[in-house]
Amino acid sequence: MAELSATKLNADNHLLLDQPLLRLPLELQRRNFKKSQIVIDHEQKQTTSLLQKAAKSASTASTEETLKSMDVKIARMEKLKRNLETLHTEEDTLHDQSAKRIRHLQELYEIPSLLDVKYENWSRTRLDRLLVDYLLRAGYLDTAAVLAKAKNVEDLIDLNTFVACHHIADSIQKGETKDALVWVKDNRDALKKLLEKTAPSSSSPQMISTLEFELRFQEYIGLLKQVPTRPIARFEAAEHAKKHLTPHALSHAAQNRAVAGLLAQDPSNPTEPYAEYFSPSRWIVLSQLFVDTHHLLFNLPARPLLHVALSAGLSALKTPACHSSLNPASAAVPEEHAKFAPAQHRGALSSIGASLCPICSIELNELARSVPYAHHTKSSVENDAMMLPNGRVYGRDRLLELVKKNLRANAGTLKTTGSIDKVTEGPVIDPVTGNHYSWNDLKKVYIT
Repeated sequence: MAELSATKLNADNHLLLDQPLLRLPLELQRRNFKKSQIVIDHEQKQTTSLLQKAAKSASTASTEETLKSMDVKIARMEKLKRNLETLHTEEDTLHDQSAKRIRHLQELYEIPSLLDVKYENWSRTRLDRLLVDYLLRAGYLDTAAVLAKAKNVEDLIDLNTFVACHHIADSIQKGETKDALVWVKDNRDALKKLLEKTAPSSSSPQMISTLEFELRFQEYIGLLKQVPTRPIARFEAAEHAKKHLTPHALSHAAQNRAVAGLLAQDPSNPTEPYAEYFSPSRWIVLSQLFVDTHHLLFNLPARPLLHVALSAGLSALKTPACHSSLNPASAAVPEEHAKFAPAQHRGALSSIGASLCPICSIELNELARSVPYAHHTKSSVENDAMMLPNGRVYGRDRLLELVKKNLRANAGTLKTTGSIDKVTEGPVIDPVTGNHYSWNDLKKVYIT
């Protein structure tokens, strides 16, 4: 019963990482519906206005003018139809994508045990998703698209969303704000709601998002940089500040204080603390600010899900022994312990010793250094524990297996007859340090 309980799959816990899988399509559907609503409302107002004008001028207008007016109305309605068809196609795509993602998550609830082969297949699909998500966030868009197609997870990733995000982020790094400001304009209502959620006590009609203000502030700085070649740019910068920055003095007080100081600076030789505002590195900061705002608005995690999964997995296995000074994988290991004594034993030590623990492996040891230790409510101890003279404790079976490998390496294949006698005659090898001891030096230990 205990074994069955340990291998039972808890789908709800497994899906904690997969919430963005459904959140983003839902958010995109909401935005698509809102866009359709705006288009219809706008065209309704325009059509109603045109019909009222046509009705008033019907008695005086000629037949030719009336037909021309009707042609204009028909053209507008055809344009509206095309726009709505495009939005409808996009909505169908999002619904289909959501259905496939729901089916993918539902499969986990139909798997009873962690030992089921279906769970391994589902986990591999999740790993493929996490890898693609990491590549998308890192900017390897083409590689991510190829991997997603090869692993057949295209409907489980958000390629188009990340492509659009990276396009704008790259344009900001190149010193352009146009695309980012268009994005802000298209999402102003959503950004306003987000601002009210994050700062409800400070919300006011004057408040705008930090991203929009910083973009306008950077435009202001760009105008000031033109002053040495275009003196009139100083007056243009002042007008820009008056229009876009000064109205938000309450919500962005620190930046607005810098606005007046920057106006008096020489862009070619600015003094502190204003010199940093003219630094090209501000574009990188702005680019990252856009990415953070984009992910927050679309309910995307700030960190790659692969990092979150790795941190959770590493933390679940990590113990103080993993970063012990006697651990060869640890960066702090003494040189005499880092080298396994006889060269012929290194393969055996690698397969029997510390590498059995992923955290103790050379590949993951340093990566796991910053994650917290595991909180274990139960301890697991190897059978027939034996303590070496150096204080390290191992199961007798593990030590016997290591000695067998040592004898095979030195004397060929070990015969089964009398094998235990030969094994207990050989030296005991510490799996971590590689030191040799006699069996007589070992002490049997008991749990009390």
